[in-house]
Amino acid sequence: QQVESGVKKQYLVAVGLVALIVIWMVMPRGERADDDRYAISDDQPQINVIAESASMSGNGEAFTVRARRVSADMFTQSVSVRGRTQADRLVEVRAETAGRIVGTPVAEGERVRQGDTLCELAMDTRQSDLQEALSRVEQTRREYEGAQDLQRRDLESSVSVSQRKAAYDSAVAAAARAELAVERTKIKAPFDGIMESRRVEVGGYMDMGGVCATLMDDRPMLLVAQVPELDVGKLELGSQVTGRLVTGERVQGTLTYIARAADNMSRSYRIEVALNLQDDQLIRQGVSTEIQIAANESRAHLVPPSSLTMDDQGMVGVKTLNSDNVVEFHHVEIVGESTDMANPGFWVAGLPDQITLITLGQELVFAGQQVNANFDWAQQ
Repeated sequence: QQVESGVKKQYLVAVGLVALIVIWMVMPRGERADDDRYAISDDQPQINVIAESASMSGNGEAFTVRARRVSADMFTQSVSVRGRTQADRLVEVRAETAGRIVGTPVAEGERVRQGDTLCELAMDTRQSDLQEALSRVEQTRREYEGAQDLQRRDLESSVSVSQRKAAYDSAVAAAARAELAVERTKIKAPFDGIMESRRVEVGGYMDMGGVCATLMDDRPMLLVAQVPELDVGKLELGSQVTGRLVTGERVQGTLTYIARAADNMSRSYRIEVALNLQDDQLIRQGVSTEIQIAANESRAHLVPPSSLTMDDQGMVGVKTLNSDNVVEFHHVEIVGESTDMANPGFWVAGLPDQITLITLGQELVFAGQQVNANFDWAQQ
């Protein structure tokens, strides 16, 4: 009996729960308010593009684009190439006679002036040979003058006088050669510069044509580079050049040479730039340099990068407004870039001198469309 009583209680509980669920489902809850958040409006939306700080325009018939007036300015195109520093001259100073080295008065790396002695050879018999040659000159001179006096008194033939003259001239030439041999014992600097290296030491022997020292002329110092054939026509002699060395130094100079013939391998043209350096400014040879060369000047507009767009054919251009606020599309050529942080952008050519440039909203309008222009942002 107890078991049957427990089963009956479970049935009653189950029936009660089912009844409660049915009553909750059929019970009326009142009508919900219509939610029109997702209702589709019959009115067409209006898009206004204006400055971030400007208010929305109340004109629903046209777009409002952000614009500003831009004037053409002189722009100097530049050609950028990589090059290196190079001395104006780097010469191996050689001996013009043979002999033993008896002096090296200049140390390596020391600055010398034209005519300073770099190496000195032993004199050996050169001085005595010169003295002998000078004595022979004096002897033949007197003999020639005596023959001339005798000829004036008809006591000497013209043939004999000519022989005396030839002997005198030969003696003078021999004396000149002996004097030159003495001078060549001192190997001198042919120009002002720095003795980059010395090849001989005291006690060594130098043959004729042997290298005494390497002399470098660093006034002026040069920048040399190869310019591509597409850019060489933009350059002119006398153009201003800026160089940035890998060491961080910046130098200024003038373009002094443009090759007429191209390199056979690279089809590029050699250029040379004379640097304007201070007397105490030291630039070493062979330092890699980024070179910027001022090229042609032309009138161009500086426009923000965001104002550039493309037409249906993929041509780059900008959209402007005419006097009636009608959109116009102009193809442009990018001729340079401004890296000024205060006014970055691209320099473009192909526009009238004065334009009203669309700077925001150009992607939402098309050529021939009339729009509203907002200039408030440019006055803030």
